[in-house]
Amino acid sequence: MNIKRIEPAAFSDEPYTPIPMAPVTSNQVACIGYDPSTKTLACQFTRGPGHIYHYPNVEPEMHAKFVGAESIGAFFGQHIKPLPFKKFPAPKAEGEEAKAAA
Repeated sequence: MNIKRIEPAAFSDEPYTPIPMAPVTSNQVACIGYDPSTKTLACQFTRGPGHIYHYPNVEPEMHAKFVGAESIGAFFGQHIKPLPFKKFPAPKAEGEEAKAAA
């Protein structure tokens, strides 16, 4: 049996622009944010190290349907997951940057 290993996506080379996010009730998605000026949807997931994913060119109606979905995880899988994205490292907790620099 041939098991295909899926490599994680690489981090974006672009500078990270924070988008305020709010926690949601989902087994898969931890937080969702949206920047209407750039039409960028931001997601952080419940599993893994907490990397941030930005999905550009998401219309405001799609964001509203996503946060209002009966199953946020199912909606994500059907409508958001296939979209292109930019992946950014998990934000460091306050104080971690000072420790890392020491």
